Amino acid sequence: MKTLKLTLVSSIALAVAACGAEADTDDAMSADETAMAAEATTTNTIVDVAQGDETFSTLVSAVTAAGLGETLSGEGPFTVFAPTNDAFAKIPEATLTELTTNDTETLGSILTYHVVEGSIDAATLTAAIEEAGEAGYEITTVNGGTLTAAVVDGAVVLTDAAGGTSTVTATDVEASNGLVHVIDTVLMPQ
Repeated sequence: MKTLKLTLVSSIALAVAACGAEADTDDAMSADETAMAAEATTTNTIVDVAQGDETFSTLVSAVTAAGLGETLSGEGPFTVFAPTNDAFAKIPEATLTELTTNDTETLGSILTYHVVEGSIDAATLTAAIEEAGEAGYEITTVNGGTLTAAVVDGAVVLTDAAGGTSTVTATDVEASNGLVHVIDTVLMPQ
């Protein structure tokens, strides 16, 4: 992603420089077009990342139902442990429907349990787990709850307050306001 941004910004800079002072308005980018191109390279929020990947469509729907889209598009930085559609499929359909239609307060609590303030990359998380030892590394989430992270069979596993576990399946997906780590099970705060 950084390479794409750098390439786009470089291309814009070269195009503007090549136009020079005597640029023909048909060939040069307008100030608005240049601003829009620059904005496009910097506004790839966590919500944008999730919306751009079909494997997170249930998460996007849940974030929308809970009214958290604006928050997760905010400045941050945030680290989000993002459950996939398959992770949400482990929740009974009736429960998920209840959460997304009638109990959005509980849904919001569940979703913010997946969010951590700051940008914590995989290397930093792994080092913290190793330093914490067998007890695991405690992570405080935005909703005030804690997760315990440990390495199990070479993979980072998160244990929630209910004793459930979720494995991190992909790491360090960059967004303009933080990082996303993909997980295989929805975490429960209680």
